Amino acid sequence: MNRFTYLLAMLAAVLAVAVAGCGDDSNGSGSAYGGTDGGNSGGTKQATNAAASGGGKAAVVATADVGDLGTILVDSAGRTLYDFHKDKGTTSSCYGACAQAWPPLLTGGKAKAGAGAAAEKLGTTQRKDETAQVTYAGHPLYTYAGDAKPGEANGNDIDQFGAEWYALLPSGEEPED
Repeated sequence: MNRFTYLLAMLAAVLAVAVAGCGDDSNGSGSAYGGTDGGNSGGTKQATNAAASGGGKAAVVATADVGDLGTILVDSAGRTLYDFHKDKGTTSSCYGACAQAWPPLLTGGKAKAGAGAAAEKLGTTQRKDETAQVTYAGHPLYTYAGDAKPGEANGNDIDQFGAEWYALLPSGEEPED
């Protein structure tokens, strides 16, 4: 990826985070990713609130065909899920600006396996703010603010915040480049 494309992707990610934070979601009817589903989309804002309160909806991890990567893990809204090479085991290393660009997949209950995902590979890890982040095959999971819609994987195989980010196959492995 050339430097110009990388800078454009970063600008898009920053703008997406800024726009997502500007909406009024006081009625719980939307998601940080757009669209409505009664507040159960698994979007970052609702997931954070649900996990903090302990009474929220459980996150769902499923699979979808995404471009040249083939079948990879996605959240309930069809957003690509990524792992971060800086994480140590199930402990997340992504906070602050990192977590704004790479929102952790949070859950308000036991994570559920959707179509194509293996329930036995799902787990959770406690973040510093005491929210529960979903793990898969021992990897904490994240979405990417630079993915504007389901089916995009703009964050695959890039280096940000000190390490590489990759989408995951249903096996828990990273796809071949």
